[in-house]
Amino acid sequence: PPRSTLFPYTTLFRSNTIHSFAQGEIARKDYKGISGGFGSYAQRDAAKHMLRLRLPGGRVTPERLHFMAQAVQQYHVPFLKLTTCEAIQMHDLTPDEVPAIMEAAIPCGIITRGGGGDNPRNIQASPLTGVQPGEAFDVMPWAEAATEYLLSICRDIHMPRKLKVAFCNGVDDCVHTAFRDMGFVAQPDGTFKLYIAGGLGGGGWRMGILAAESLPAEDVLYYIRGMITTFCQHGNYQNRAKARTRFMQETLGPDELRRVFLENVAAAKADESLKLHLTPAANTKTGTGTLDDPRPIAQKQPGLYAVAYHPIGGRLIPEKLVQLDNLLSTIPGCECRVAPNETLYIINLTADEAAAVLDATADGAKTLFETSVACIGASICQQGVRDSQSVLQRAVQAVREANIPDGALPKVCISGCTSSCSGHQAAAIGFQGTVKAVPGGKPAPAFAIF
Repeated sequence: PPRSTLFPYTTLFRSNTIHSFAQGEIARKDYKGISGGFGSYAQRDAAKHMLRLRLPGGRVTPERLHFMAQAVQQYHVPFLKLTTCEAIQMHDLTPDEVPAIMEAAIPCGIITRGGGGDNPRNIQASPLTGVQPGEAFDVMPWAEAATEYLLSICRDIHMPRKLKVAFCNGVDDCVHTAFRDMGFVAQPDGTFKLYIAGGLGGGGWRMGILAAESLPAEDVLYYIRGMITTFCQHGNYQNRAKARTRFMQETLGPDELRRVFLENVAAAKADESLKLHLTPAANTKTGTGTLDDPRPIAQKQPGLYAVAYHPIGGRLIPEKLVQLDNLLSTIPGCECRVAPNETLYIINLTADEAAAVLDATADGAKTLFETSVACIGASICQQGVRDSQSVLQRAVQAVREANIPDGALPKVCISGCTSSCSGHQAAAIGFQGTVKAVPGGKPAPAFAIF
């Protein structure tokens, strides 16, 4: 989208909304309805705010990494959070800092618009797309093109609720395409398989229904436009608890939903400007050498590696971000990717470069259990009922003290409320924050287990 059109929105947000909320002139619920569309929410402590940096496909280019490293130093950001939607959140911001960072992020391609609220959310992609052995093809160009399209229309559409889109490169479905409103799976012949109207969360999960088996890659935007039209036509505008695409499987039925959707796709094709002509960028970097460590992953490019770094609970300290920026600025061709399991991948590294990155990220998870996922939790999130971050941190410490070996415990996913921010329903073991009725006493803190 033309970036000049985005500045008035952040300016309006700064001058008319966030300070009015800080002064008590806007109720918390009303403020959330406004701020969410800009990718920001007030935290449980209403004087502090979160800003979600939208990263299409989880891609953290060197320019974006450098911007974030500068921002955390300039604004003394206490901590950041890697999210399961492949974004990065800055926490404990003041009312002045939120719009300042929002505007400063635009030149490096970070647009927070639509990071929350009833909008198309951050579009996900397989984090190792473009470098992963066995992939059908690199899906990052399609994730980025879909992002640009959705940002260009998000001010002009009014959907019942949010829309989540994911692109899988055909290797492993870590982005959960069957649990998204739209899930595109790359096929070896250059087409996509498409699932629609899937999702987790309150009110019951639904597996997405197969809408297309060999969708031409050039037609992706027509299908996205078709889903938006279908959602606006048949989504529930009266009951927010039922206002997601997955509930159209109930109201229309899977077959009718597929028919209406494909009819809207056909109508969208009248706009020839939505046809895509994309070619993944060639990666010409090569390397030599080998590594004997479980964290580096051999890329499909000979001699290159991706290093996995999983800060416990997905909490990234500012000093680490600055350290990575300083290190990676000396390594040509590398970049970072945020994965849906709160892991940060640093890709396009030679063996020597990977060794240096391993040293810099030695504070991360060392076992499968330590790669467990937790949402930000009730100590910060106003929707949360249990402190999922504290639970995970204490569990990791207890497992370390007990010397429980790697592999004895699976990765677990912990959500602090009925929202599925950690994807607890699809985990080997999942926990959902709740309360438990106690006969003759007050309700007790509890977790439901999946």
